[in-house]
Amino acid sequence: MSKPTTIKEAIKKWEEKHGSSAAEASEVVMCFQWPPVEKMDNSLSALVNCRKLSLSTNMIEKISGLGSLKNLQILSVGRNYIKSFSGLEAVGETLEELWMSYNLIEKLKGVHVLKNLKVLYLSNNLVKDWAEFNKLQELPNLQDLVFVGNPLSDAYDETVWKSEAVKRLPNLKKLDGEPVIREEIPAEPCA
Repeated sequence: MSKPTTIKEAIKKWEEKHGSSAAEASEVVMCFQWPPVEKMDNSLSALVNCRKLSLSTNMIEKISGLGSLKNLQILSVGRNYIKSFSGLEAVGETLEELWMSYNLIEKLKGVHVLKNLKVLYLSNNLVKDWAEFNKLQELPNLQDLVFVGNPLSDAYDETVWKSEAVKRLPNLKKLDGEPVIREEIPAEPCA
C-alpha cells in the first residue's frame, strides 16, 4: 500500500498542473488525490491568498493547518472522514461557506466559532438529535443549510422535518436545496 499524499505534495502537484504559484491563487482544488490526503497540516499556510480551498474526496480525519488562511471564505471538505468542527477556529471570522457533506459528523460542538457562515452543506452525516441541530442557532448569518441524509432528518416525513427545522432556524432562506417559504401572519385590518 502506498503512503498518503501530503498537503505539500498536493500543492506541488497543483502548481505543476496550473503552471503557477499556489500562494498567489484565490482558488486551490486538491480533491481526489491519489493516494488520498489523510492529514491537513501547516503546509496549507503557503496558500495566503486562497479564498476557496477544496480538499473533498480524500481520507482526511480532522481539520487543521488553517491558521494562516486569513482570506478563506469557502472550505470544501466533503467526502472525507471528518468527525468534528474543531480546527475551524482560525477561519471563524472569514469563512462564509463550509461544505462538509458525506463525513462522520455526529456532534456540532464548536460550530459556534463560524460567526459569518452563510452556507453549510452537512448532508449525509451522523447527526441524530435536535439538541445537536439546535447548535446551528449559534450561527447568526446561516441562510442555506443542506442537512438531508442525517439520521435526524431521515426520522421524519419531509414536510414535518422541514417545518421543524425552519422553526428552529428562523433566518434560513434555503433548506435542503429548496427556498424556505414561511407562512405570513396577516396584518390586522385598520379600524
